[in-house]
Amino acid sequence: MRRGCRTEDMATSLICGRLSASLRNSGARSTLSTATKILGGSSGLLAQPPHCQQQQRALSLHEYMSIGLLKEAGISVPEGKVASSSEEAYAVAKQIGSKDLVVKAQVLAGGRGKGTFEGGLKGGVKIVYSPEEARDISSQMIVFICERRYPRREYYFAITMERSFQGPVLIGSSQGGVNIEDVAAENPDAIVKEPIDIVEGIKMEQAVRVAKKMGFPAALVNEAAENMIKLYNLFIKYDASMVEINPMVEDSSGIVMCMDAKINFDSNAAYRQDKVFEMRDWSQEDPRDRQAAKADLNYIGLDGTIGCLVNGAGLAMATMDIIKLHGGTPANFLDVGGGATAHQVTEAFKLITSDRKVQAILVNIFGGIMRCDVIAQGIIMAVRDLDLKIPIVVRLQGTRVDDAKALIAASPLKILACDDLDEAAKMVVKLSEIVSLAKQAQVDITFQLPI
Repeated sequence: MRRGCRTEDMATSLICGRLSASLRNSGARSTLSTATKILGGSSGLLAQPPHCQQQQRALSLHEYMSIGLLKEAGISVPEGKVASSSEEAYAVAKQIGSKDLVVKAQVLAGGRGKGTFEGGLKGGVKIVYSPEEARDISSQMIVFICERRYPRREYYFAITMERSFQGPVLIGSSQGGVNIEDVAAENPDAIVKEPIDIVEGIKMEQAVRVAKKMGFPAALVNEAAENMIKLYNLFIKYDASMVEINPMVEDSSGIVMCMDAKINFDSNAAYRQDKVFEMRDWSQEDPRDRQAAKADLNYIGLDGTIGCLVNGAGLAMATMDIIKLHGGTPANFLDVGGGATAHQVTEAFKLITSDRKVQAILVNIFGGIMRCDVIAQGIIMAVRDLDLKIPIVVRLQGTRVDDAKALIAASPLKILACDDLDEAAKMVVKLSEIVSLAKQAQVDITFQLPI
């Protein structure tokens, strides 16, 4: 591995000549939560700029699962059950015993009431008046069938973690059952916020204060407050990052009820929340998330063309920033952590290259706990085993870096090495541009041929 590097010279000498000859021969899906938007900022640690739209990170459950958790916590919810077939839907509707029912599609996405199914059916929330109707509608979707309730008034209520409050905050509004983001934008005063001391926990007077400000009738303030306390206890018990009830209602029978529920959970709590994380529906999530979870990697897919493999969240963010500074766009955030094995590095490369938009990869490792020679072994193994044909730029510093350099130098693979991060970033951006140009010209360029 050379000490330092000159981006233009290395990139040009390695591939530009091949590209020029080839050209002559050829003739040539964000994801901030609703509650976060209401608060006017990002609750997460990795706030993404507009060019870095990412897939959902926190665990999200289907509505029927969230409703089940609420019911276990003693919170009033409509009676209902999930069905995965039309006949099962018919049986569930009969069991509920009402001819006034609501059929709700179970998808991990907002706005389902306005959605359209592949078969042409419009709207994922339907009111039906018989088990037969429930059966017919359910033939086109997996559903949660519940009794229809008639609210007198609808409210919005949520609990989320918010950095500006240094802990949990209750969010309420008298305007529920509608797009709450619009309410927050048009009438910020309609949003009630009550921070909670996470050490002391929620107090009855706080919940009562929120219920009053939300506009609950005097006779129902205490009942609404009790439901809020139960929701907060659920929030803490299951390590939730957000609990959203839209709407929380005053029912026609005179009780407070949660008609819908969305709950997100902190993925860092998976080790102590087996019950919740076993409910995860991987079929509705990005396949890369499951792959990353199995390999114990911290991965977020973005929308750029330069793959990043880095150790440490801070260094990963800085790496993405410097790529952007030099005119490139990162394709991912990927932190292999401080104790990655060669196998994990290989899995990391699989994740990065599963994104077809990736045209070059930058590996940036600062070896403290992480040994550079282990990373080097993983890089060589991945390039060989995966038969990678895209350019890879490696910048290694720290523990056993000389051993790592020797391993890469002895490898019969064209892995581009650079000690300086700024130069490495310039190089990978240049290489990505060249690959893009080659693809436009329908030219096949192989970067990892043996020397």
